[in-house]
Amino acid sequence: MLNDIQKLIKNNHGMSLIEILIALTLMGIAGTFVAGRVYENLQEGQVKSARIQIKSISDRLTEFRRDCHFLPTTDQGLDALIQKPTGGRDCKRYAPGGYIKDGKIPQDPWDSEYIYESDGKTFTIISLGADQAEGGEGADADINSKDI
Repeated sequence: MLNDIQKLIKNNHGMSLIEILIALTLMGIAGTFVAGRVYENLQEGQVKSARIQIKSISDRLTEFRRDCHFLPTTDQGLDALIQKPTGGRDCKRYAPGGYIKDGKIPQDPWDSEYIYESDGKTFTIISLGADQAEGGEGADADINSKDI
């Protein structure tokens, strides 16, 4: 056994250029596969995060409606959840401090504002997805509160 180890130490040729290139190629292929999966998981996580945020904002709007007996209009926007709206109908039971704890309307996972539309009776909250354009598929698809 000791004799075999000594032979290996003496036979120190190293790796040829071809062997190094093959090893680097295999590492690159493996890295591409791993990076692709990580990117897919990131996109999936962003879509799930947008759905969770839309659901949370919808819940805050439900609290607003319970206290005020109407929903903020499109003109009043989601800002009505952080400070009492001054125009339009008056909310006499507006929650002190608003309906969102940190006083800031969250942006979607792609750093854009959510689109809010309301006639005072019903509402829709929309994120345009990764492409920030109407329509799309996969991570680019619009996320609508009516579909959640």
